[in-house]
Amino acid sequence: MAKLVVSFELNGVPTDVLTEPNRSLLEVLRDTLENTGTKEGCGTGDCGACTVLLDSRPVTACLVLAPEVQGRKITTVEGLARGAKLHPVQKAFVEQGGLQCGICTPGMIMSAVALLERNPTPNEQEIRYAIAGNLCRCTGYDKIVRAIEVAAYSAAAQNGAASPNGQVAQTAKTEASKTEVS
Repeated sequence: MAKLVVSFELNGVPTDVLTEPNRSLLEVLRDTLENTGTKEGCGTGDCGACTVLLDSRPVTACLVLAPEVQGRKITTVEGLARGAKLHPVQKAFVEQGGLQCGICTPGMIMSAVALLERNPTPNEQEIRYAIAGNLCRCTGYDKIVRAIEVAAYSAAAQNGAASPNGQVAQTAKTEASKTEVS
């Protein structure tokens, strides 16, 4: 099969890849570009482990063919941190224990980032809906949801916005203040 050059922006960097047209974005990210933060879970788009942002929208990279990203912007979990400074969602996942084995974590984080970009103050139901396509076999999702709430509250507090959830927001505020002190 003839190879083709696919040009796109990966984590803010213009990128050209020579690839077969039947390779998935997941294969290109992991195998060709060595961005291994994006995980392969099911390979059928059911688990969400390979979620990345394609033009700021969450997609399962295992279902996107590499040529489909021509001229587009891809953000992976590696593109969130700024040097040693974690993205607020990454930081909240660590601080709230929203991760265990790590297979689902990058996809969960990417779905959470996409949610908070379009809805900075989601309630618990909106958070659960946003991560419904991301499966975790290790947790009951409560710590993941709490981490997203803390990230949302922290961002809202920094921007002077009101919090959407009374009790949950108060708990998130308490957790956020604990981590700021340490």
